[in-house]
Amino acid sequence: MMGEIQSVTVVGAGTMGSQIALQSALAGRYQVTLVDAVPGQLQRARANNTKLVDRAVEKGRMTREQADAALSRIKDSANLEQAAKTADLVIEAVIEDFDTKSKVFSELGMHADEDAIIASNSSTIAISRLADLTGNPARCCNMHFFHPVTVMQLCEVVKGPKTSDTTIQAATTFVKNIDRTPVVLKKEIWGFIVNRILFAASEEAMHLLEGGHASAEDIDIAVQKGLNWPMGPFHLLDFSGLDIFYGAMKDRHRQGEGADAPEVLRKLVEDGNLGRKTGKGFFEYEK
Repeated sequence: MMGEIQSVTVVGAGTMGSQIALQSALAGRYQVTLVDAVPGQLQRARANNTKLVDRAVEKGRMTREQADAALSRIKDSANLEQAAKTADLVIEAVIEDFDTKSKVFSELGMHADEDAIIASNSSTIAISRLADLTGNPARCCNMHFFHPVTVMQLCEVVKGPKTSDTTIQAATTFVKNIDRTPVVLKKEIWGFIVNRILFAASEEAMHLLEGGHASAEDIDIAVQKGLNWPMGPFHLLDFSGLDIFYGAMKDRHRQGEGADAPEVLRKLVEDGNLGRKTGKGFFEYEK
C-alpha cells in the first residue's frame, strides 16, 4: 500500500535532474538522492545548485541557513540500485532518448520498492511507452517539470492508461509540497499540453520564415508584442536547444502525430548550430 512520500530519488544529474532534486530539498520535508554514474556529473550538479542557492541568499530570497540545509538534504550516489531501494518516489530525468529511459525504467522495475511511484520527467514520451518495463504500470506516471525548475512553476502530471488514481493523487500532492503547480492530463497524448501548443506555434513561425513572409526577428517581436509572450518562438527555440526540439519533432513524426521537422530547423541542427549553447541558432550569441 502506497504511503506518504518521504524520500525522493532523482535519476540523472543534468540541468533538469539537479534542479528537481534541489527544489525537492528546498521544501524541507524530503530526503533526496541524486543519481548519476557519469564521472564528474554529480560534482558539477552540486556546484551548480550551490550557485543557485548562493544567488538566492544574496538576493534575500532565503537565509544562509535555509540554503545550507537544502543542500545537505541532497545525497549524491552513483549506485542506482541502492538509491532506488529506499525511495518512495523515483523521478527519471535522463536525456530525452527513448532507449536510455527504457533502460532506466527496466532497472527501476527490478530495484525500486514495489509501492514506490516511478515518474518520468520526459517532455514528450508518454508513460505508457515505459511503464510496462517496471512490471507495475499502475505506479507510473509522467511528472514533466519545466526549465529552469527553480523558477518555472508548472509540472504536468500525466495519467497513463494503466496509472492508478492513487499514483496521480500522490504525485500532485508532492508537486504542491515542493511549491510547484501541478496540472493533470487525465488522458495521455504526445507532447502533453504545453509542448503541443508550443510546437504548433513554433512550426507556424518556421513556416512563415521559410516562406519569406517575415524575418525571425520580426516574427519574435510580433509574438512578444502581440501575444505578450516574454520571449518570441525563435529565441525560445535557441534557448531550449535546437537539437532537443528537432529530436522531439522527429519522435513525434515517428509516432504519427505530426509532420516532420521543417527544413530550416534540420539544416541548422545538421550544421551544428544548436542555439545559445553553440553561439548560433536562428540568432547569433556571444559565447
